[in-house]
Amino acid sequence: MINVVLLGAGNVATHLFKAFTNTEAVTVKQWYNRNLKTIAEYKNKVAITDNLEDLVEADIYILAVSDDAIADLSEKLPFTNRLVVHTSGSVSLYAIDKKHKRGVFYPLQTFSKGASVDFSKVPLCIEAHKVKEDFSILKELAEAIGSQPHKVNSDQRAALHLAAVFVNNFTNQIYRIAHEITESEGAEFDILKPLIQETARKLDDLSPFLAQTGPAKRNDKKTIKKHLNALTNAHHKDVYELLTQSIQKTHSPFVNPKAKPNK
Repeated sequence: MINVVLLGAGNVATHLFKAFTNTEAVTVKQWYNRNLKTIAEYKNKVAITDNLEDLVEADIYILAVSDDAIADLSEKLPFTNRLVVHTSGSVSLYAIDKKHKRGVFYPLQTFSKGASVDFSKVPLCIEAHKVKEDFSILKELAEAIGSQPHKVNSDQRAALHLAAVFVNNFTNQIYRIAHEITESEGAEFDILKPLIQETARKLDDLSPFLAQTGPAKRNDKKTIKKHLNALTNAHHKDVYELLTQSIQKTHSPFVNPKAKPNK
């Protein structure tokens, strides 16, 4: 049995709490947040507190807080030499105060409070500072909620977080632009959803390089010009041109004669 104290009440903290309480291998002994109202609805399921001095002893203390709060909160914890981890993708392991045994428990996924999360499909990037036993318990914690643990250092995690912004945040903004384009002519955005799903599914079998299709890759100047003329929103046009140039730089022999597939 792994005993956990959870600190923070954002999307990640909320989903982790639900995942932990759904397995007999983990016990959430306490949930801390500086504003008790945020977690008051859970008071019948777990002990809650807004006082750091009241924190109980546990195997792992998980700081599921904003990036800027990690260093300050870890420094304020009223104990030493216990395993304290954060859940950030972009913050170094060393942001945690050195008086603690330090680690990272980063679920690489997008979290929204209104959407359920299947942790069996969430990669968990874990890191521990020197102590082999700390890494083992983080690995065990990840497996307890059905996740696949991955040993990832701080530099690798930062690269993954940056890449995640491209594949998630930026991609979602592209969906928003597509939604605006379809709305402008009264077309149904939902008709595009099978294409969105198939585009993602292809990556199970192909690299992004080999999966690329479309007029930019084919250097279909006639279609590209037609699309640009159809775009009445200047911002949408800028995005179209930038992404077209990026694809051509990667694939077009006219732009990049040495373009090669990424294995």
